[in-house]
Amino acid sequence: MLMAGLDGVVNKIEPPDPVDEDLFELPAEELAKVGQVASSLEEALQALEDDQAFLKVGGVFTDDLIDTWIGYRKLNEIDAVRLRPHPWEFMLYYDI
Repeated sequence: MLMAGLDGVVNKIEPPDPVDEDLFELPAEELAKVGQVASSLEEALQALEDDQAFLKVGGVFTDDLIDTWIGYRKLNEIDAVRLRPHPWEFMLYYDI
């Protein structure tokens, strides 16, 4: 997270303006303009694969380390998380 923050400072990346409206009430064309974050581990790992240059600045991380980290999570965590109920589901359906 520190490397991402430093990348934002170095490249003068400004955060988007806040949305001061109910996102659930926005029409589809307005909602399409609102940025979205990854909605799954798989999407987050794909985004990291697509943009990882910020992690290599200053030799902090190597290609091999990043590829190994992503590969491990793809192999051992994506299905493990996706195929099991989330604790929220237990609370919704089994909590009495």
